[in-house]
Amino acid sequence: MDNPVQQLNQSYFWDVDYSRLDPVRSKRLIIEHIFTLGNLQEIKTVSGFYGKQEVIKTLCALNYLDPKNLNFVSFLFKIPKKSFKCYQRRQSTVQHWI
Repeated sequence: MDNPVQQLNQSYFWDVDYSRLDPVRSKRLIIEHIFTLGNLQEIKTVSGFYGKQEVIKTLCALNYLDPKNLNFVSFLFKIPKKSFKCYQRRQSTVQHWI
């Protein structure tokens, strides 16, 4: 399959040199940025390139997903939130009330 990076919006990768993105070495970064900033077509493109299981494994290992995206990914792949590292970390963080 073609390189998915060529089909993605360059503005999602404002924090890195877009021309140096490698689909294999930058897999975590690409998946994280697309599931955080991308649209459904881009999510399908990335999922098709890496495969559903690899995308799930990568998303579950991320240190942070905002609550909205965590809910979306959990619903999309039918995975309980407790399977995500970011959810477990958030639950173990002590909340200080102001």
